[in-house]
Amino acid sequence: MRFVHAPQIWQDFPELVPGVLSVKGVRQDARFDTEIARLLSVARVRLAGTPEGELPEIQAWRRAFSRMGLKPTQYRCAAESLLRRFRKDDALPQLHPLIDVCNAASLAFAIPVAVFDAMAIDGHLTVRRATGNERYLTFAGETEQPDADEVIFADGANHAHARRWCHRQSGDSAVRAETSSALIVVEAMHANAAADVYALLETLAATLTAAGMSVSAPRLLSAAAPEYVA
Repeated sequence: MRFVHAPQIWQDFPELVPGVLSVKGVRQDARFDTEIARLLSVARVRLAGTPEGELPEIQAWRRAFSRMGLKPTQYRCAAESLLRRFRKDDALPQLHPLIDVCNAASLAFAIPVAVFDAMAIDGHLTVRRATGNERYLTFAGETEQPDADEVIFADGANHAHARRWCHRQSGDSAVRAETSSALIVVEAMHANAAADVYALLETLAATLTAAGMSVSAPRLLSAAAPEYVA
């Protein structure tokens, strides 16, 4: 599978720092309790000192959403939504071990982490502007069409696997019990994004490898080297 950001995305958001991991041998029975507890503790400390909306990582995404013509307090990046929920509930729902540890890492670093079932992606996955003809499946099973010019994750069959960039993923490629391989995409735009994205990827790679999964080396992408092939 090929993953890439379209040239227009790099032109419009030159501060973007994406990072990627591919995971094979995903295990439904993996246990990450200790690492998740550690990551949630980091998130608690950060939130105790600074509201999520004032964290530099979230502020950068709010600026990006504003530049996309979206109200940043109406459409939030996935990391901010997780942080808001965690601040209120001091817990996150348990969905799947891979999703749970990725969500915990997203909380600790305040950076969006997308996890896709690689087998549900048709050929390639491109972060690009929508034409308005793509198909998006909600988690409730409803079909939507992204707005024209909206930033989406689109595959070769014109399926949108995320809407409004890192606001919400699709039910099409959600990780499930039968998932065997996954693509993890981490994206940030703040001043220390490169170091933080790489540290987040290293954290996930070490955790998943220790659980017996086969994980690629962490990889940062750039406008000069935008392509990742799993």
